[in-house]
Amino acid sequence: MNAKDRWIMLGKRVRKLRMERGLSLSELAEAAGVAKSYLSTIERDIHSNPSVHLLDKIAAALDVSMKQLVQPDPPEPDPLVMQEWYDMFQDALNSGVSREELKSIIEFRKWQVGQSEKEEE
Repeated sequence: MNAKDRWIMLGKRVRKLRMERGLSLSELAEAAGVAKSYLSTIERDIHSNPSVHLLDKIAAALDVSMKQLVQPDPPEPDPLVMQEWYDMFQDALNSGVSREELKSIIEFRKWQVGQSEKEEE
């Protein structure tokens, strides 16, 4: 996920949190001390680069941490997918793959992903 996608999801999270708390756009804007129109552009993902100071004010008004505001919600695990992963893990163990080998594969993959992200920057 690139940086732009994370900010796009930010607007949806702000709106979701606001709605969960039963706040109107005007109420949240007033509580956070920001213009309603500006908050609206964030929620609609039009303004994609709000300042940390502004995000801190919105997080405080929503009574969440900055981390909760800016990090995407983890997806709900699909039980069928979880079972497939468990079965694959069992197959690996039954075929003689050691824990160390599996950890090594995972660490190598993490390194590859890190390299790809550096190249995108």
